[in-house]
Amino acid sequence: MQEEVLNGNAQPALTQKGAAAIGIGLAAIGAGYAERGIGAAAVGALAEDSISTGIAVFLTVLPETLAIFALVALFV
Repeated sequence: MQEEVLNGNAQPALTQKGAAAIGIGLAAIGAGYAERGIGAAAVGALAEDSISTGIAVFLTVLPETLAIFALVALFV
């Protein structure tokens, strides 16, 4: 490995595809973490008839756009 560095043939430890996979994975984990709290609050509000079903679904799905944007950024 040290010989490759000295000769100028070193490769990066993380390729672009690997970095993209990590980025999309972290975005999906973040979206899931956000949906956990929002989903619980939306179900509680629905149980008390505070909001409509459409608003609850919209609020629950909204964080998932983070993972969609990460996928779009991968292909752009």
